[in-house]
Amino acid sequence: MQTVRHFKPALILGIVFILMNGAFLFTAQGQDTPPPHWTYEGEEGPSHWGELDANYELCSTGRAQSPINVTGGLTGNLVDIGFNYVSSALNIFNNGHTVQVNYDAGSSIVYNEDTYQLAQFHFHHPSEHTINGEHYAMELHFVHKDAAGNLAVVGVLLNQTEQDNPAFDEIFNNLPAAKGDPQPTDMMVDAASLLPATHTYFTYSGSLTTPPCSQGVRWLLLTTPVAVSVHQVEEFATLFEMNARPVQALNNRDLLQDGGTSVAGS
Repeated sequence: MQTVRHFKPALILGIVFILMNGAFLFTAQGQDTPPPHWTYEGEEGPSHWGELDANYELCSTGRAQSPINVTGGLTGNLVDIGFNYVSSALNIFNNGHTVQVNYDAGSSIVYNEDTYQLAQFHFHHPSEHTINGEHYAMELHFVHKDAAGNLAVVGVLLNQTEQDNPAFDEIFNNLPAAKGDPQPTDMMVDAASLLPATHTYFTYSGSLTTPPCSQGVRWLLLTTPVAVSVHQVEEFATLFEMNARPVQALNNRDLLQDGGTSVAGS
């Protein structure tokens, strides 16, 4: 009995030590870790995104990926997109992959009777979608989310002219050179002024064009481009010389355009 009483404190301390270390290891392993670094070229570029992390697997294996090459005689009777955009503070920042503007609450689109709130917009250089194999100078993505968390992205193709587009002045004159969080400003931006006058569109079911390449995104790519100047494009290109994912296979998804029929992809 004396031997048992002599070792019992040591045994208890040993058990406590093991439990504490186990709890520490569990906590450390359960902590949020930053996502893997990815780029638009080299060993961390688009052809390797699916290898960088298990959460990025769809970037390699997904059959409904974006962007795509828009081509063919596309037809369909499509509903109008209802744009309900109001002005927002220019919450602009460089996230390391693009320049993004987080949009204040209160702007939305209505598509097929569902309302999607505008969360942010950002840019790609050159365009990610191609039309008959041809890139535009840039592409603007308006990212929306409905109450269930479903995403709808309105894409606007940007072509080059000699004249600056004043609707983009506040953005291109304040491009953040360094990666960082959004900073409050007293400047405003009007998303409606960044759209073309005509809102006809192509549509298909696709994905995010950056990791994790999540699918089930409703793409609404406007058929009419918006002009920005060579100077404005060059200002963006000094920060992001190339931040466009290559086009992905359509894989027999329906691709529709206002006024025509669906087309099967390759």
